[in-house]
Amino acid sequence: MALAGKGRGGDLLRGAMLIAPAFLFLVAFFVLPLFDNAMRSFAQPDGQGLTLARYVQFLTDRFYLGVIVETVVLSGTVTLICILIGYPVAYFLVRKSGRWSGLIIFLLIAPLLTSIIMRTFGWQVLFARRGLVNNLLVQDLGWLERPLQLMNTPAIAIIGLVHVLVPFMVLSIATVLQTIDRKLEESAQILGASPARTFREVTLPLSMDGIGTGSILVFMIANGSFVTLVLLGGGFQTLPLLIYQQFNTTRDFATASTMSTILLVIALACLYLQLHLVRRKGTAY
Repeated sequence: MALAGKGRGGDLLRGAMLIAPAFLFLVAFFVLPLFDNAMRSFAQPDGQGLTLARYVQFLTDRFYLGVIVETVVLSGTVTLICILIGYPVAYFLVRKSGRWSGLIIFLLIAPLLTSIIMRTFGWQVLFARRGLVNNLLVQDLGWLERPLQLMNTPAIAIIGLVHVLVPFMVLSIATVLQTIDRKLEESAQILGASPARTFREVTLPLSMDGIGTGSILVFMIANGSFVTLVLLGGGFQTLPLLIYQQFNTTRDFATASTMSTILLVIALACLYLQLHLVRRKGTAY
């Protein structure tokens, strides 16, 4: 017994030594900066004591509430569009693509290996006032007298975000679709269900975990999107953009820290939902 206990103690010590570098790295460069940022949001203007005044102001001021609502609505809109685009692509990838599945997966993953800045600049090359689309319509084809105003509109900003995030939705849904037993769908069709009813009552409910995981992932990333909105415009006033203004224009670090903490709380809420989904899926099996 003593030898067995000593062996377990040695294993625990070796395990602790293996994870210690990663743990210390996370604490030093992730946890402590977040903690310092949160403490700045609670600090009194004179540095003496703590206060909730900034949070009260932020959560009662109509302008700041509007920024939170606009951030959530934009993220929700992008998430919904990603579901509508991503589910058919994921379904085709898993059920219909056959030998083309490798090519489709490559096309999905390849953009993720490219800098988001380069991808966003691609939209400017296409749709700027003197971009390829306007040059084609105005100069080459002569269909328009003047260039279209495609950039700096809400639509192009949403399209840019969907372009960046839809691969995450496709991969999340495809992963779950692959685990669905095809015999369940075949049984439903043998019992007389049409393909549409089989999809609606068998496939779609069984793939809800993938939709949920992809939605949370897309929503959380869209919630913190900054580069795409800065480069493509659109007139959105979201929390990341406001944080950038507070840091670089007004130099109000305490207010920026308050906004950052609120954005972090939203992200943590999304992570909690994702963890809840994973646990529910684990218990279901």
